[in-house]
Amino acid sequence: MLRALEIRDMLIIDRLELAFQPGLNVLTGETGAGKSILLDSLGFVLGWRGRAELVRAGADQGEVTAVFDLSPDHMARLVLEDAGLPVGSELILRRVNGSDGRKTAWVNDRRCSGEVLRALSETLVELHGQHDDRGLLNPRGHRTLLDSYAGLEQALDATRKAWTRQAKAERALATAQTALDAVRAEEDFLRHAVAEMETLDPQPGEEAQLDMQRRNMQGAERIREDITRARAALAGGAEQAMGDALRWLEGVADRAEGALEAPLAALERAMVELGEATAGVESCLDGLNFDPHALENAEERLFAIRALARKHQVAPDELAEFAAGLQTKLAALDAGAADLATLKADLYTANSDYAAAADALSAARRAAASRLDAAVTAELAPLKMERAVFQTAITDGPAGPEGRDVVAFTVATNPGAPAGPLGKIASGGELSRFLLALKVCLSKERNRGVTMIFDEIDRGVGGATADAVGRRLSALATGGQVLVVTHSPQVAALGAHHWRVEKRVDGDVTTSTVVPLDSAAREGEIARMLAGDTVTAEARAAARALLAG
Repeated sequence: MLRALEIRDMLIIDRLELAFQPGLNVLTGETGAGKSILLDSLGFVLGWRGRAELVRAGADQGEVTAVFDLSPDHMARLVLEDAGLPVGSELILRRVNGSDGRKTAWVNDRRCSGEVLRALSETLVELHGQHDDRGLLNPRGHRTLLDSYAGLEQALDATRKAWTRQAKAERALATAQTALDAVRAEEDFLRHAVAEMETLDPQPGEEAQLDMQRRNMQGAERIREDITRARAALAGGAEQAMGDALRWLEGVADRAEGALEAPLAALERAMVELGEATAGVESCLDGLNFDPHALENAEERLFAIRALARKHQVAPDELAEFAAGLQTKLAALDAGAADLATLKADLYTANSDYAAAADALSAARRAAASRLDAAVTAELAPLKMERAVFQTAITDGPAGPEGRDVVAFTVATNPGAPAGPLGKIASGGELSRFLLALKVCLSKERNRGVTMIFDEIDRGVGGATADAVGRRLSALATGGQVLVVTHSPQVAALGAHHWRVEKRVDGDVTTSTVVPLDSAAREGEIARMLAGDTVTAEARAAARALLAG
C-alpha cells in the first residue's frame, strides 16, 4: 500500500506531502489543476519513462519520495532480495532529477538503478487509464492475466518442467549426433590406428627399457674380446705359476726358520683373490652372451615404437593411453547407432509429455476464457454496455515453456461489428468501462498488496453509469487500496478519502497543491463538480444525497 508521497520542485509543485489511506482514495479538481502531475511524479519515483523535463523552473533539482507498506508475503520483497537491498515492512523509494537531466535513485537509502525501480513498480502499483500501455492494454500480458485469473500455477509448472525435459532431450540428441558424425568422419583412420596399436601393443616405459638393452648389447660386442683374453690369462699361467711357487715354498718353509710364513700367507690370500677374480670375469662373460638376433629385434621394436609415437605426435610412453582413447572412440562409433536410438526414444517421450502438458494447459485456458468472458459481460451491463461483446481470443503460437497459446483480450462495441484489440476498437469512454469491468473480474483472483491507480477511467460517463463505475471502484478497494483521479461527482462521493487538487497563482508563479477534505469540504467540492463555478443550494443538496449513498 502507498502510505505517503512527498514531492519537491517538480513541474508546478513547490512542496507537497500526501498521506494516503487504505480503501478508495479520490483526487478531484478542475481541469489543468495538476492532477496529472501527481501521477507523473509517482511514475518518476517508480522509474517509469515519462516526461523528460520535470524539474520546476528555477530549481536545481526535483525530488520525489514514496513510502509503501509491505505485507510479509509481498512480491516486492523478492525483488529487494534479488537486488541485495534491505528488506523490511516499510519500503522507501527516493529519486532525484537534476536540472541537467541526470537522475539518481535510492531504495531504503541504498543507491539503485532505474531497472530495479521498474521491477519494484511491477509489484507495487498498477496504472489503468486510456493511455495505459503497461497493464491491461498490453497484449503481451494478457496470457499471464488469464493464467492468474484461472489459477493455473500447477498446470504452468507441469508445462515448464516438460519443456525443460524436452529441451534437455533435444540437446542430448544433438550432442550425440554431432559427436557420432565427427567420429564417422575418421572411421577408417580409427580402425587402422587401433589395429596398428593392437599389433605393436606398446607399454609405458618400454621405449626406455629397449634403448638401454640396445646400448648394452652394442657395448658388449666391443669388450667381449678383451675380457676373454683376461680370463685365459687368469685361468692359464697365473694360476699355475702361483700354485708352483706355493708348493716350492711350503717344501722349504720348515728350514727357513719362519721367514717364509708371511709370503706363504700372502700367496694363499692371492690364490683366493685370483679365484674370485676369475669367477667374476667368467660371470661377466656369461652375462655378455645373447642371441645374435636379440640386438636386431630390440632395435626393430624400439624404432617401431618411436615411429608410431612420431606419427601420432605423442610421447612413446603415452602411446598406450592414446591407444585407449582411440579404442574408446571406436567403441562409441560402434555403439553410436544404439545410443542414438535410445536418445531419439527419450526425445519422443519428452515431446509427447510436453504436448500433453501444453494441451491440458490450453484446454484450461479456453475454459477459463469462457468464464472470464461471461464475467466481464455481466459487469458491462450495469456500465451501460450491454450490447458490447468481450472475448478472450486464444490462438496457436510458437511453443515455449508456458505453452503455445497467444492470448488477447478483444472487444466488439456493437453486435455484428468485428472484434479487435481493446485499445483500437473502443472509444475513450467505452475503453474506460471495458478496463474497469475487466479489472473487477481479474482482481477477484489477484492484486492483493498492489495499489491500483485509475486515471480518469470514468471519462465520458455520467448518471447511473458513473455511479456503477464508482461502486465497482469501491469494491476493488475493499481490503486493498485504489487511487482514482476523477471528474465524476458520483465516483468522488463513493471515496473513503478525498483530496482536491488546486492551482494557485502568486504573482508570476503558478503552483499546484493538494488539500485533504473533511466532510464539509467534500460536500462543497462535489457540489462544485455538479454545478460548476456557481454552487447552488440544489447542488449542495444533490452532493449531500450522493454522500449519503
